[in-house]
Amino acid sequence: MILDYKLIAVGYCKHPEFITIKGGKWCAKKYPALCALIKHQNYGYILYDTGYSERFFDETRKWPFSLYKKFTPVTIEKEDQIESQLTKIGISKDEISLIILSHFHADHIGSVKDFPNAKIICSKAAFDAVKNKKGFLALQKGYLENLLPRNFINKAEFIEDKALINLDKKLHPFTSGYDLLGDKSLIAIELPGHAIGQMGIFFQQQPKDIFLIADSCWSSEAYKKLKLPNFITYLIHANKNAYQTTLKNLHLLYKNNQNIKIIPSHCDEIWHEIMRDNK
Repeated sequence: MILDYKLIAVGYCKHPEFITIKGGKWCAKKYPALCALIKHQNYGYILYDTGYSERFFDETRKWPFSLYKKFTPVTIEKEDQIESQLTKIGISKDEISLIILSHFHADHIGSVKDFPNAKIICSKAAFDAVKNKKGFLALQKGYLENLLPRNFINKAEFIEDKALINLDKKLHPFTSGYDLLGDKSLIAIELPGHAIGQMGIFFQQQPKDIFLIADSCWSSEAYKKLKLPNFITYLIHANKNAYQTTLKNLHLLYKNNQNIKIIPSHCDEIWHEIMRDNK
């Protein structure tokens, strides 16, 4: 099944480039929070992640979460929020039937509350890793609890409860994934390292298939040239070895099959492609 999709940048943060990739410049660079709007013939509109929202500023006013705002300078205007951008293209928030969350960092769950009628699919491992965290422990996980609706657990379906299937050889070295909708149109693939339970999604598209890889790396250059980030980033990653293994696997996938478009959630190269396409 071929699925239509559109990438949407929902705010951005700034970091010196050398932190996110070895050999990067010392000057600050913008890193967009990319989401994907996917249209399925039976399920309608689906979101993969929701980007930032203005709620981020409310939730980072007080200590210790004010550190989050200090070390991750975020910019998002009202018109940049996902609901506003959907309205501009004629899609109401009530038309979003499903939200798939890659993991629970604030730049991925920022606008979940804007879609009260949407079901949510996420990794149970990812949610279990953050659900009881408070204060500094939550901050360490990049988790702002109040970005999620109070009835989140009642709305959520867990990826691990979906059918585990063998992947086509074209996705080697990735060998298994979860059939999210029961029709093999959207496949969740584990991408460990950055966050516990992080999931990418794969689906068919023309002229290239699409693999959304969340925060497995910060740029396309990283997986294409197998460039690791600065060692300081491992303070925020869940597992250094798993992160490096995931990046190596993405590099192998890229080398083996360039008919798959691999999309990191914060790649400015992809962002510039979006802006060119929207002109």
